[in-house]
Amino acid sequence: MSAYIVALIGSVLILLGIFELLRRRQLSEKYAVLWLVVGVTLLVVTIFPGLLGVLSRAAGVEIASNLLFFVAIVFLVGVALHLSWEVSRLEDETRKLAEDLAILRLDVDEHVKRTTSGPDGKS
Repeated sequence: MSAYIVALIGSVLILLGIFELLRRRQLSEKYAVLWLVVGVTLLVVTIFPGLLGVLSRAAGVEIASNLLFFVAIVFLVGVALHLSWEVSRLEDETRKLAEDLAILRLDVDEHVKRTTSGPDGKS
């Protein structure tokens, strides 16, 4: 089996995996577009292997695979940065929700103490 066939099968499997994750609603729509672009780009580069050579010569990169690795690394660093931003935002939101819950719990406890005690403050 040639490398071309293996790459083509791999690209199609990646696209099918993305569609399956979308179908099962395990991949959010905001990330789905990004991964679909990656999957389609991989499929196009696989179908037209000369395209990567043309792009690498245009970018001034000697070896086409180096351009592919560079783009992949830049993409993955961008994804890691975005996910770090999302985690930071969610941690802040979780902290605020925990503070609001603590305040509400205190209010409920005080309300229960007032209602269970008699009008003179004795239970």
